[in-house]
Amino acid sequence: MEKMKWLYPGMGVKRWLALLVFGVFWVAIGLAVLLNTPVLSVVEYRLLTWLHSSGLNSSTVGVIIILLGFVWIGLAVRCGIHSVVCAIRPDDPSDLVSQVYKQRNLQKGPHIVAIGGGTGLSTMLRGLKEYSSNITAIVTVADDGGSSGRIRKELGILPPGDIRNTLIALADTEPLMEKLFQYRFSWGDDLTGHSFGNLFIAAMTDITGDFEKSIKEFSKVLAVRGKVIPSTLETVRLRARYTDGTEVVGESNIPLPNKRIDRIYMEPEGAQALPEALEAIAHADIIVLGPGSLFTSIIPNLLVEPIVEALANSSALRLYICNVMTQPGETDGMSASDHVKALLKHADGERILDYVLVNRARISPVQAEKYRREGAYPVRADTAKLERMGLEVISADFLDKMDLVRHDSDRLAKEIIRLAVDHRENGKS
Repeated sequence: MEKMKWLYPGMGVKRWLALLVFGVFWVAIGLAVLLNTPVLSVVEYRLLTWLHSSGLNSSTVGVIIILLGFVWIGLAVRCGIHSVVCAIRPDDPSDLVSQVYKQRNLQKGPHIVAIGGGTGLSTMLRGLKEYSSNITAIVTVADDGGSSGRIRKELGILPPGDIRNTLIALADTEPLMEKLFQYRFSWGDDLTGHSFGNLFIAAMTDITGDFEKSIKEFSKVLAVRGKVIPSTLETVRLRARYTDGTEVVGESNIPLPNKRIDRIYMEPEGAQALPEALEAIAHADIIVLGPGSLFTSIIPNLLVEPIVEALANSSALRLYICNVMTQPGETDGMSASDHVKALLKHADGERILDYVLVNRARISPVQAEKYRREGAYPVRADTAKLERMGLEVISADFLDKMDLVRHDSDRLAKEIIRLAVDHRENGKS
């Protein structure tokens, strides 16, 4: 019955279907004349009578009729498709071909798994989505501050903040929709500070009864290229132990001045990863850790079982993107090799990295002064130490030329895609 709806009044396709049938009919007549096959005897008799009276060759007329039939078929197909496209995309039907071409190419892109959270992950994904739609983002859900923390405490669901940012970064949607889901209320006693996107995910979780399903529905609304998966569906929190032996509980409480983090723990222990996340790691061409907050965005994903084991056993190329700047209260004074040592420490010695990407471009004096006042400094790229650790180092200018010191998403994406394609073409080791 659904197929019969194409014949309903007002669909704008019946006339073109009729023309299509008419064109096929004329092609059949042309073939009959060309081959002198008495299939359509009445029509053919009259045509042959006309041929004899006009002196034209039957082969010539047959070809002309066939070509005329194909013209009508082509016109019917073109106008029929245009009618349907105008109904679906009345604003810009001419853009359909380029959109289809783009989507087909994106579907052929390498399979990428990105692990992390926060602004760094979102920045990278904005670039990657232009080269592949085979992206799986595995995102931490240990946030307990701001709007996410309030929703987690009051509604008892997983914090949606990092999930929201990742979904929007991968979205193929209008700028106005992005602004809407990133909108943060500045009025209302209970609404102030809340992000509309966070509230939307919370509402969708209540409607569907499932946080994972709410993410999938959100993905449909924003036409997300790829998948966004929480690292675990269990309610967890972080605990940090510092080098002086003191400890603190809660992700938002971890960055402390004049403290150096020794190790991060997850409570309760033994939180399990989603099977979908482990499957994505197993079939990836490249796995990217970072950029992002080392101890509160990247490492928490490694504490979910058995993600470290999956990373160690993966045949994919495994890449860590080191931050451009240190993070006050979290990575003060840490070089690139210190970042990697912290990652490997929380992987319990498993080999989970092959490459490290570091930025070698200098920031401007104005930027340096601005970040110095905040207690942040450029991460020292000690490539020699990284190479002695058995890692390949990619050192280049990956700096965005804007006021904020962060990675350039397109330069980062091009390098990741290059590595992934080379690895896929040369065969996974």
